[in-house]
Amino acid sequence: MAAPNAAFPEWILPVGTHVVTRIEIRDPRGELLCPAGTVGKVVRSPVDSTHAYRVLLPNGREISLQRQNLSVRKLIQQEDLERTRPGDLDRDLWDRVIYRCIVGSMAYGLAREGSDIDRRGFYLPPAELHWSLFDLPEQLENKETEECYWEIRKFITMALKANPNVLECLYTPIVEHSTPLADELLAGRSAFLSKLIYQTYNGYVMSQFKKLEQDVLTTGAPRWKHAMHLIRLLLAGITALREGTIPVRVEEHRDRLLAIKRGETSWQEVDAWRLALHEDFEHAFAATALPDRPDYDWANRFLVKARRSAV
Repeated sequence: MAAPNAAFPEWILPVGTHVVTRIEIRDPRGELLCPAGTVGKVVRSPVDSTHAYRVLLPNGREISLQRQNLSVRKLIQQEDLERTRPGDLDRDLWDRVIYRCIVGSMAYGLAREGSDIDRRGFYLPPAELHWSLFDLPEQLENKETEECYWEIRKFITMALKANPNVLECLYTPIVEHSTPLADELLAGRSAFLSKLIYQTYNGYVMSQFKKLEQDVLTTGAPRWKHAMHLIRLLLAGITALREGTIPVRVEEHRDRLLAIKRGETSWQEVDAWRLALHEDFEHAFAATALPDRPDYDWANRFLVKARRSAV
């Protein structure tokens, strides 16, 4: 969900909030009560956004102001900075994507006619923008084209945390664009694999199956596609611990997974498979040769090199 507009947020400001007036206020005779930019404190909040606030000024006077005529004092400097942010900044960053791949059903080998093509990857911002006052977006997203690209530091940080979506980007067999720098990251992708996969994958599946169980109780059926992907995630995590690689394609389990997606497998069978896979995960975790933690030093050296290359 999009964040509320920084200048005109939708929530009601509580009593005691320090604010700054955005307009000048005059009395009925035209005398200036306060210029724009006067500080004050909210002493009475409205019941909704259509009514006015009562604001106490430093001189002891109280005035009434609508929300659009107030700024939160702590946020006003950030608002001013955002107004000077180049309007085409995000658009220009799309040209800085240095790695683009296909994930999702196309990469898994589960696509059918009409399936979406999900593109992911990362971008490297130019140094002057990375050094500037303006916050760079952690991701560039186009929902219409099913594309999402993370800023390179964000991508690396997520990979170090064993984020399944990011690790799949590093191991997908379908790569559409990769610069020499991105190729170097791919060559060192094993640095991101560690026992954290057990915690991340297993923990996520457990929490999501709780939600699916609630769906079954309330609607009589889970979200079958989501259930399929959770089973696929467990299969991937087990293989990662045993073989030291992230499997993306699922040919061996394709028919069984698609049967879940189509709702042709009972919930009891799906849950039984899930529990059996959790047990396999435990055995794989006990026997894995993966390190306890990913190679933070390698990842940091690569990121510093990437930043320098953008100068």
